[in-house]
Amino acid sequence: MENYEKDLAVLIGVDFEEENDAERSLDELERLAETAGVETALKSIQRRKAPSPATYIGRGKAEEIAELCKQQDVNIVIVDDELKGSQIRELEDIFDMRVIDRTTLILDIFASRATSLEGSLQVELAQLIYRLLRLTGIGTELSRLGGGIGTRGPGETKLESDRRHIRRRILSIQQQLDEIAKRRELSRKKRAKDGAVTVALVGYTNAGKSSLMNALCENAGVYVQDQLFATLDPTIRRLETDGEDVLLVDTVGFIRKLPHTLVNAFSSTLEESLCASLLLIVVDSSDSEAQDQLEIVSKLLYDLGASDKPALLVLNKCDIAGDLTEETAILSYQYKVPVLSVSAVTGEGLEELKKTIIDIVFPAKVYDLVFPYSEGGALALLHDKSIILNTEHMADGTHIKARINNEDVPKFERFFI
Repeated sequence: MENYEKDLAVLIGVDFEEENDAERSLDELERLAETAGVETALKSIQRRKAPSPATYIGRGKAEEIAELCKQQDVNIVIVDDELKGSQIRELEDIFDMRVIDRTTLILDIFASRATSLEGSLQVELAQLIYRLLRLTGIGTELSRLGGGIGTRGPGETKLESDRRHIRRRILSIQQQLDEIAKRRELSRKKRAKDGAVTVALVGYTNAGKSSLMNALCENAGVYVQDQLFATLDPTIRRLETDGEDVLLVDTVGFIRKLPHTLVNAFSSTLEESLCASLLLIVVDSSDSEAQDQLEIVSKLLYDLGASDKPALLVLNKCDIAGDLTEETAILSYQYKVPVLSVSAVTGEGLEELKKTIIDIVFPAKVYDLVFPYSEGGALALLHDKSIILNTEHMADGTHIKARINNEDVPKFERFFI
């Protein structure tokens, strides 16, 4: 991450009567700010029925917080929600400093994490679309920025008020991402044709997905760091199994209030999860907010159209959480999916996890068969109906080890060894 002069922030949230999770959300915002290199000096929550159309929080409350900021040398305001451009302008007039919202903060973190061309383009696309809609309200913001949180990525020159310029850039990025998506689709089809089955790791950010992939896949070398959004670009590694071709995909983590612009911009990346044969929903079982985070992940999967995919719930970090027998039973009943507790650090439960993955993605059984050379038609049918694991041409015919679905077994029983 680039080095900027240290920002000192006030975090502002609103406790809407029907939601009642403002404190949890603001704590998470503090972690996001820390991830972006911002220190939190003050936190404030106002209870309201609805946000103020002009200033999100009430003007009087904003003026009160502004006075406190002067005493603490605060130089940036971070609001725990998406703001309209006009709200940003009004708040900047009151605070006389930079004002950014939760979405801008998350986009900034993503901009600092992107390492691939695709990741950088996706983040830039999300930033441009988000700021294009707010150009009427961020004039003072851009004049005050000069570098710092909320300015990583495209930069001011790409966010000038010339809408036509921004729209041309958006179109150019979309065209580049379309080409990358086509190449990814071709790779997916080739993997499927080669008999590979894909399993996607999904879950809340920092749940330990990358650590789990490293533990399951020998020499995976996936970047691991105890921070939010350490992994941004999808990573594919081969799972070590006995004869089965299983690929694990590590995807970007989810979070509360995940910006819609990011979801849309990362649609081609998220497709790796949608196209997987199985979802491993990874949960940090040692986190006191684990249940809440699981509900957020479940809702996001539903919104993405992936809620009906086969899933396996993995309670990671059981070495910290301790005995999870009761939690496993409750979650299995609640979500109607298999639940396993594992530790990516100690290796506890990993062999059972591998076996369960294989049992789910390969419901058929493996058989040894011999086809006389005169049975070319039956052999061709086997290739069409099964997954071929091994082939040897011997004197008495073609020896095959194949995984055959139960419904197709009668077609080939006469060739079983």
